[in-house]
Amino acid sequence: MDFLNSMDLSQSGLTSQRQRMNMVAMNLSHINTTRTPDGGPYRRKVPIFETAPYFSGSRGLRPRLESELQDVQVREIMEDRRDFRLVFDPSHPDADEFGYVLNPNINVVQEMVDMISAKRSYEANITAATAAQNMALKSLDLLR
Repeated sequence: MDFLNSMDLSQSGLTSQRQRMNMVAMNLSHINTTRTPDGGPYRRKVPIFETAPYFSGSRGLRPRLESELQDVQVREIMEDRRDFRLVFDPSHPDADEFGYVLNPNINVVQEMVDMISAKRSYEANITAATAAQNMALKSLDLLR
């Protein structure tokens, strides 16, 4: 595995975690959205990650090792199917005849935990890419 492979793999992790962070931000921004074009309140969105074969583009000396490498990517964005929150607010325009409003199925604490996890994963991928870059630079220094 060469240094560029390491940075490519870290980049796939960075991209996936950025998409996860985008979903968290979108969920938090819609925490009070009771109307959507589809009708009803907003449903929480969750990214689903999967592995994908890594293609380095080069014919390295270790094709077997490179065949073991896998990228990460977001396979799809799914809607959380948990029940909506029922809130008593008779003055709300979307309240039913009993004064209850269906609110999105978003839990702020869960979103904050997901945000911290995405941030830590993003930082770990940056650290791995930086380490690969530093190793490549040290190797070049040896050639001087």
